[in-house]
Formats: sequence, C-alpha cells, structure tokens
Amino acid sequence: MFKNLISAFLAFSSSNVTEPIKEQEVAQTPVQTPVQKSEVGLGISSNPSTVNILPGTGEIGRVLFGLKEDSPFRLGGVLISDGDFIATGGADQGKWSGNNLVVIGLDVNLNKLCSWKGGSIGAAFLQFNGMNSNARAGSVQGFDSLSVIPPFGNRSELYEIWFRQSFLDDKLVVRIGKTVPTYDFNNVVRPVPVQDKSLDIPGVSGLLYTPIFIFPTNLGVMPGYYNSAYGVTVNIAPIKECYLNLGAYDGSLANNVQTGLKLGPRFNKYYFFAAETGVSWLPKESRKPGIIALGGWVQTGKLSIPNVVEQQGAEGIYLFGAQRVWFNHPGIDDSGISVFWQLGYNNGKTLPANEFIGGGFTAFALTRPKDSFGMGMALSWLNQRIFTRRTEFMVQAYYQAHLFHTTYLEPAITYIPNPGGGNNLPQTLTLALQMITLF
Repeated sequence: MFKNLISAFLAFSSSNVTEPIKEQEVAQTPVQTPVQKSEVGLGISSNPSTVNILPGTGEIGRVLFGLKEDSPFRLGGVLISDGDFIATGGADQGKWSGNNLVVIGLDVNLNKLCSWKGGSIGAAFLQFNGMNSNARAGSVQGFDSLSVIPPFGNRSELYEIWFRQSFLDDKLVVRIGKTVPTYDFNNVVRPVPVQDKSLDIPGVSGLLYTPIFIFPTNLGVMPGYYNSAYGVTVNIAPIKECYLNLGAYDGSLANNVQTGLKLGPRFNKYYFFAAETGVSWLPKESRKPGIIALGGWVQTGKLSIPNVVEQQGAEGIYLFGAQRVWFNHPGIDDSGISVFWQLGYNNGKTLPANEFIGGGFTAFALTRPKDSFGMGMALSWLNQRIFTRRTEFMVQAYYQAHLFHTTYLEPAITYIPNPGGGNNLPQTLTLALQMITLF
C-alpha cells in the first residue's frame, strides 16, 4: 500500500519542482551546520533537543562566562517543563502528570581555537524528570514527546559527545561519536532556510506529539531523544538544492538497551544504518520554498517478542515533505502558512507500528509577531501481535505564544478516538501546557 503511495508522491513532487534559479535565491540544503550564535524567533520546535545539534542560543555562556560572539567556545541549553491532564478516557481519566527536561551543551570551534579548519567538538548533558504521560492516555504513538520510555523519575546522561569535520566548504561533513540521529534523519521539523530570510520556513511545526520528531514506524530501533547512540554521520551536499545523509550507529536500542544511559558503545551484532536524500526548491514565480526527502533504514540483530515471534533484523522506508503555501506579507516578513506531510513503512514483526501517515499545517505570526499555531494528525497501523486495535489515530492542535526574550508558552489539546495502548480503551482527550526556554 505505502510503496505505491510513496511512488505517487515522488512522481507528483518531481513534476512540481521548478528549475533552479540564481544561486543567491535558491533554497539551501538542511545539513546540520553548527553556528556560533542562534537567533530565536517564531516557530520554534516544542522539543529543540531533538532538532538542533547545538542546544539553545549560547546566552548562558555569554552571561555567566563572558563568552564573546567570536569566542571558540559556545555554551547553551534548553529548559522544557510541561503538565498533562487526561480530561476524558484513556487509562487514567482525571489524572495529571508532569515532565521536566534540561539539556546543556558545549561546542568548541577548533578553527578559532587552534586554526584547525572545519573542525569542532561538541558535548551535551541531559537531565529528565517525569512520568509515563503517554501510558496514562493509552497512546502508542505518544501525545507528549518529552515522555518516552523508563526510567522516568530521574534520568541523567551524557547526551552527546562528538567530533565534527567539514571538507570542501561544507559540501562533505563527517561527525563521529555519541549523537542524536534524528538531527539528520526522519526530521520533518527541521527548518527549510533560504538566502532571502523573508521567504524562510522558520520551523515546520511546534506540535508536542512524538510523531513529529520520529515516525511511529521507527520507534524501537532508531536512536534519538533521549536514547542517543554512538556512531558516524556523513552529510554530503554537492549542490545547494540537494543532500545525502548516511549514518551507522550502535543499534542496541532494538535489544532493549538504554543507549542514552551508556557511557560507551555496544557493537555486538546490533547495528542501525540509515540513509536519506532530499531536494529543496524555490519556484521562480511563487517564491515559496519547500523540501521533499526520502529515507531508508536497516536494523540488524535478532528482534523478538518473547514466546510470540522472532525476526532477524528489520528494514523500513519513509518519506516526508514541507512547503510554504502562503505569505501574509510577501517579501517583507515570515508571516504566513506552511504545511507538512509524512509517510512511513517497515517490515518489523516486533515493532509497535508498521505503517504511518501524518500531516498538518503551521501558521506563523498571524496573531502576534513571534507567535504561531497549528494542527497535526497521525495515523498508525499497529502490530497486531502486540496490540488488540488495528490502528491508532491522533489529532493535536496547539498555540505557541512568545512570552519574553527566548521563552515560549504552549497549550495543546489532543484527541485520540481509538487509543491503542490498552484493551479497548475509551476515546481520549488530553490537555497539555508546556513552557520552553532557550538560553
């Protein structure tokens, strides 16, 4: 089913891509390139620790340690706190839960430090304290992306430690160490930058739910928040309009190992390989940027559901895209609307979901200059060896309000008519309130 849908989407997108325009106007490839200073505006991710390779804005380093903009050192972070309420249905109607996440990261620019051209070193620490919010709602896909898997009460880990080297003016970038593969793979949230900032898609969505950060068809195998993993990532961008990302990582997550909590790699027959290629565009007439990306992954090792089924490895594919569809003030600012869509498939007999489709829209600066709001939907076909329900559908709406400086407050409401995480659970309505501060 999904192979035919993916082929159709590729054919449609290819027919709508216009010829590249002048270099100064063309959409840029979304290769993760660390920068010394991060400007924060509208449409930030609700969980920047899954999207931005360098956390926060670097302000904590400037304030506490006097690090200048031209310093080789950058210290930044993010603080996210949320509260969830199961208004109706689910597994625990009327119950509250809360989650708190802190990520602090240090980046060292080796070119500025010791004239090592194209080199940088990064490290990040993660502290999570929370509860199993998604289980209370009976959600398999996850309506709250902060709450993933145990341990929930107190989770402290070395989130990242890596060395990055760029070659050929960033046309080839290699990053090795403990990292978060969702920075480079399966990431529809990643902004689509262009040279003309008035045409930018600043951030595809501020949705809180998990499928916006990792497809349900990749759950249980792809490392990411907060189970980072050791490995190597290669970014190739031969021209400005397209890119190819390749990655190989410790795949022990598929063997129920908490890779994020491990200080060293575990290379013992469990490996995760990923590849993704994408193309971005900026049509001459409409000047509305967009992107489409196709990826695939392979998980090795024996996968099993005890006393039910075993499988040697698994494979999956995914496809996503984003498009700016309307500008409120063309050529003046970022206000307007963008849309995104997602497709995923795997052949895993032990994974929670085998097929997935999602999509939504985001409106930027239509109410206040740095506010945004949007809606998204996620539909997954569940593994019948694990769950009694065949599908789980979820729709979420949110409003992201800029409070002050780099702090945002975001309420969200989620409706799940058929929660898959229990035996015939009633329809669920959840309310969430999240505060995000970048520093």
